[in-house]
Amino acid sequence: MSLKVLIVDETHPSLMDRLKEKGFICDYQPKITYQQVLDCIANYEGMIVRTKFRVEKELFDKATNLRFIGRAGAGMDNIDVDYAAQRKVELFNAPEGNSNAVGEHALGMLLSLMNKLEKGDKEVRSEIWDREGNRGWELDGLTVGIVGYGYMGPAFAKKLKGFDVEVLVYDKYKTGFGNTWVKEVTEQELFDKADVLSLHIPLTAETKFMIDEHYFDKFKKTLWFVNTARGEIVSIPGLLKALDNGKLKGAALDVLQKEKFPLTENEHVWFDDLSKRDNVLLTPHVGGWSVESYRKISEILAEKILSKFPGN
Repeated sequence: MSLKVLIVDETHPSLMDRLKEKGFICDYQPKITYQQVLDCIANYEGMIVRTKFRVEKELFDKATNLRFIGRAGAGMDNIDVDYAAQRKVELFNAPEGNSNAVGEHALGMLLSLMNKLEKGDKEVRSEIWDREGNRGWELDGLTVGIVGYGYMGPAFAKKLKGFDVEVLVYDKYKTGFGNTWVKEVTEQELFDKADVLSLHIPLTAETKFMIDEHYFDKFKKTLWFVNTARGEIVSIPGLLKALDNGKLKGAALDVLQKEKFPLTENEHVWFDDLSKRDNVLLTPHVGGWSVESYRKISEILAEKILSKFPGN
């Protein structure tokens, strides 16, 4: 029997094409609402999601025939992984597909931040020629600290090879990955030596708002900070305090603790403060969303699904 798959987000055509080749019946509905999914999900054995909504108990309980969910991306924080296991629903994701894009974006943001590229660009366009006010810092000679070494951390470390930097990596749940380029360290050594901090960890109950003013205070040096992981790992009010007290030289953020606009009045308090600062660089969660990664994610996800459900 052919498996029916509901695709609820926009995905690269290669995903659906590959599944159809193997006899899957794909229902591509990127505009579908959550309520509409609840009403029809019992008719499907598979579902493909990105970030449109959370997949939790309510949806799983309606999905009486669901056998797998494919997450067209890296993180699984919008899926109740534990409940999926209880329901014996297989989960697939594709962090291999966008790790290179994240590595390049993280490096690009860091260099732009340190060299005040955004500030300089805006000023020149406004006919302000301020060389001294846009004097930047060099990355060479610094110690770059990476937290998390799954797929994204190694990709960022690889991009740093062209610079004369020391790369220190701390991963609470992984060991034995050190090499001639990357040094595996304790968290305390990271606190003692890092000049740059880049996050590459998933959002979990443990990591939610883990990075706050008290975390930054543990570092002996002032830091350049990059977050291309998940917004809710970082407390923005805590980050603002670290910027105010000089613990952070600057912050490059591809993700925020709230990414849907419009913001509430309370959310605007921290967002307005953040967005007016010259030493903060913001991008709209596109670190892993390059033209190439859009295709690679779908291709890798399709092959992972077919490895478990070969089709006809």
